[in-house]
Amino acid sequence: MVRSQLPPGEIVPELRRVLAQIDPNLPFAVQTWPDALAFVLFPARVATASLGVMGLLAAMLAVTGVFGMAMYSVSKRIREFGIRVALGAQSVPTDALCARRPLLLLLSGSAAGLLLGALASQLLAQIVYQATPRDPLVFAGVMITMAFLGIVATCIPAQRALHAHPAELLRQE
Repeated sequence: MVRSQLPPGEIVPELRRVLAQIDPNLPFAVQTWPDALAFVLFPARVATASLGVMGLLAAMLAVTGVFGMAMYSVSKRIREFGIRVALGAQSVPTDALCARRPLLLLLSGSAAGLLLGALASQLLAQIVYQATPRDPLVFAGVMITMAFLGIVATCIPAQRALHAHPAELLRQE
C-alpha cells in the first residue's frame, strides 16, 4: 500500500522502477482508494439514487393531488365566486376564500410529513451512504420546496377561476 498526493499516472512508473530494483518478478497492481471503495459503496449509491427517484415521484404525486383537490374545491364554488366578483368583491379576499381550504390541508399534510420524515430519518441514515439523521438543512430544503410547490398548485386554480368573466361563471352549471 502506498500513500501519495501525486496522481496515479505519475506515481505508477516510479513504483514499477523501485519494485523492479527489489525483485523484478514481484506482482504489481495499482488500484486507487476510490476505485477500491466503488464496489463496496455500490449498493448504498443505488439505494440513494432509488430513494431520490422515489422521493421525486412522491413529490410529483403530492403536487398533483394538491392541484386536483384545489381545482375540485374551486369548481364546486365557482358560481359563488362569480357572484362575488359580479357584485364587486376585491380579488384578494376572494383569492383567500379560494385557497383557504387547500392551504389548510397542505399545512396539515406537511406537518404529518415532517413528523413521519423525522421518524424515518433513522432508518434512512442506515441505508443511505453519508446521510445524517435529522439534518436541518435537508428538512428546511424539503419544507421550503414542498411549501412553494403546494402554494403554486393551490393558487393556479384560484387565479383561473377569479380571472374568468363573471357572466361566464354564472352560466356554468
